[in-house]
Amino acid sequence: MSSTENVRLHATVEGHVQGVGFRYFVVDQAQFLGLTGWVRNTFDGEVEVVAEGTRHDLEELLNQLRKGPASAYVTKVGSDWEEATAEYRRFGMLHTD
Repeated sequence: MSSTENVRLHATVEGHVQGVGFRYFVVDQAQFLGLTGWVRNTFDGEVEVVAEGTRHDLEELLNQLRKGPASAYVTKVGSDWEEATAEYRRFGMLHTD
């Protein structure tokens, strides 16, 4: 797989990550990196992210997820790599699921 080939990152972020602007932070980071996909809160207090782009750009997003905004406290980030589907045209926020 080349570094310019698109892949999909599915990540879950645990910690104090809801009610602190984490989703807005993720949208800003993903749009800056030119990624497509979405971010949403989950009912169990996590933030879930699905993003597509180059592996390099997704690794950078993953690094940012581990840090989060200043108001957040990240305890764990889970990540899975999948094949890109190119089903998203932009990066946005979804409702809690």
